[in-house]
Amino acid sequence: MNRGPTDVPPLLRLDDHTTILPIIHGSGQFAWLTRRFLLEHRFDCVAVSLPESFQESVEQAVLDLPKPSIVIQKPAPTFESTYDASAEFQGSYGDTDPDDFDDDDGLDEIASSFVPIDPCQGVIMAIRAAMGEHIPRAFIDLETNHFQPFSTVMPDPYAVRHVHCEKFAAAVLPSIPRPSDDQTRERMAYMAARLVRLSQTYDQTLLVTSVLDWPWIREAHRLLREGKGRDVDSFEHDNVSVPQTYSVDPKTLLFLFGELPFITALYERARRELEEDANLQIDGVKELLIAAKQSYMNEFKNRARRVTPLLLSKCLKYIRNLSLVHRRMTPDMVTIVTACQQILGDQYALHVAETASQYRLERSVYTSGLEKADHRPETDSSDIPLHEQFDENSPPSFDDDAKENPFNKESSLHGADDFPDWPSPESDLPGTDDVTLGIDQGRLPDGEIVSLVSRLPGPPLTWQTLSLQRRPTKDERTRWEYGWNPYSQCSYPPEDERIEMLRNRVCERAQAIMGQDLARTEKFTTSVKDGIDIRDTLRHWYEKQIYVRVIPPSRGKLDACLMLFDSPADPRDYPWRTTWFAEHEWESTLAFFASDFTKEMVGPGIGMGTYGGAMFLYPPVPIPDIWMDRRLNFTETLEERLIAAACLHSRGRQIALMSSLPPGAGWRRLARRFKKQLVHVPMTSFSDEEVQQLRMVHVLNGSEVRSYAAEFIRKA
Repeated sequence: MNRGPTDVPPLLRLDDHTTILPIIHGSGQFAWLTRRFLLEHRFDCVAVSLPESFQESVEQAVLDLPKPSIVIQKPAPTFESTYDASAEFQGSYGDTDPDDFDDDDGLDEIASSFVPIDPCQGVIMAIRAAMGEHIPRAFIDLETNHFQPFSTVMPDPYAVRHVHCEKFAAAVLPSIPRPSDDQTRERMAYMAARLVRLSQTYDQTLLVTSVLDWPWIREAHRLLREGKGRDVDSFEHDNVSVPQTYSVDPKTLLFLFGELPFITALYERARRELEEDANLQIDGVKELLIAAKQSYMNEFKNRARRVTPLLLSKCLKYIRNLSLVHRRMTPDMVTIVTACQQILGDQYALHVAETASQYRLERSVYTSGLEKADHRPETDSSDIPLHEQFDENSPPSFDDDAKENPFNKESSLHGADDFPDWPSPESDLPGTDDVTLGIDQGRLPDGEIVSLVSRLPGPPLTWQTLSLQRRPTKDERTRWEYGWNPYSQCSYPPEDERIEMLRNRVCERAQAIMGQDLARTEKFTTSVKDGIDIRDTLRHWYEKQIYVRVIPPSRGKLDACLMLFDSPADPRDYPWRTTWFAEHEWESTLAFFASDFTKEMVGPGIGMGTYGGAMFLYPPVPIPDIWMDRRLNFTETLEERLIAAACLHSRGRQIALMSSLPPGAGWRRLARRFKKQLVHVPMTSFSDEEVQQLRMVHVLNGSEVRSYAAEFIRKA
């Protein structure tokens, strides 16, 4: 049951008939607060700080939610000239284009103002809730042709989750600057006068506006009550144009929403499914990491790093610490991606950045939203004239036939199936109304690039850069595959060094394991040898003697090393099987099976494969290609062929084998056939990050590619 007007805190009341709710624009927490405030109190009218010219367009766009859109008002001409410069000077300057005399400088200097139809905007939420409760709405801002925003740095909006809104507003009051420009002061005085006029019609009116406007509207309202203010009729409105509603390119929603598009979609999902959404601003970060993990695993499959709950908890802790360093309670996108990059690598961080930019809602949600907003019966398009079918004011189609539209551009982001089939702004289809947004700029459907300024400005943004290499497009990969020369191939030297270092470490671990089999214990005399043997010391405690451990030096030499990264290996996943010979004296003879590097081009002349298994012979020796050697045709699997080749060409009796599981009876029997012994080194002895990074092998199309390969090769 709604509470009465007396329950409103006195600090938020202008008089007995008017209440003002100060919010921070673009905050999901304040949008949640606005909806709760409207449902907890009774109001006869909801006023917002937008001009009347926006009312029809904004309310119609709100009905289309959760489909986001933007309402843009272009600057109206401030003068009319009948002077035709092209006719006056025609022919005087030879071939000079008459269009060069068009003087549009006056309009180019004025930015177009817009209203973001963002579900996490407090003003949009107020309009949406008022329309749902059938409460009248009033747009009470002054009509301005050249809008000047009024914004400053504000505290983190998450504080309002634990602090009442009136206490939050009172706490930030000393830091709110007085408006320095005449237009902003005029707007505050006009809104206060409109509130006085509304109080004569409605018993209880709620104004939802920015916390920066709140003290000056309150001051202007007090002057009006004292008879010192200006009446509504004394203000002069600018001549403005009619606002136009456009849909937004899904790839640029990050420039429209106040919250991350992924978090905004979670708010809409909670609204649809009646879930608790009070803590979504924080819990949404956890869901973002989990969704990015799924996308990351889908792309890299078995060569992906293990994203364990422990690593995710460390990542969340890193995000919290970075947020506190930046004096914030909630993380921004740069903080989230930076923490993921430091903990889980570049590839996972790239998926986090892509997932955070996606507005993930099912197509059925958009379709049902449009059906509720448009109660017109369905009409066969064959009955509509052709020129009306491509009307610019007609809404975009979201039916199933849109998937087969040849003009639609396929999205390059992962999880594109969660997006509606919005027409691309680069499409040549007439009637498309997508706007591509950027930093304070936008590209209209006709290709015109205009400057944009928000009517609901949030805190100023700080733009930063991230050192993440982008994923190549499909066209780039096709072009690189077409230009590949199959007769010129070489390896990437930094990867050769790292894989050789891993071979050395595996051999050292194997030799240590070989020596442990010959370990013995003896009584302590003058040296603790290789350490005190606690077990034997306790066993002979009655002798009052200390026993020490003696590990003699290992016998034999390890010149063969096996690394089985994926076992059992599917031959269909690893069609590339070859033997490489050493280019330098510190390199090994290498035989391996890997994925097809020509199917994954990461740069011009750079292909990437994934090791399934590898055999190293050091010192390097010339051997026949093990995949063509008929002596090894008795083997059945890829792993058995590598083991048999290592046993055939190894000069020592032991062979180091790194794998996730110990060798089975079949592999040991195969080694005994050549009178060899497999020394198992668990793969868990090495970090998962290092192993997954070393599994990536890059093939360069010639030695000249080595000069720029580092710019395209990404870390796991």
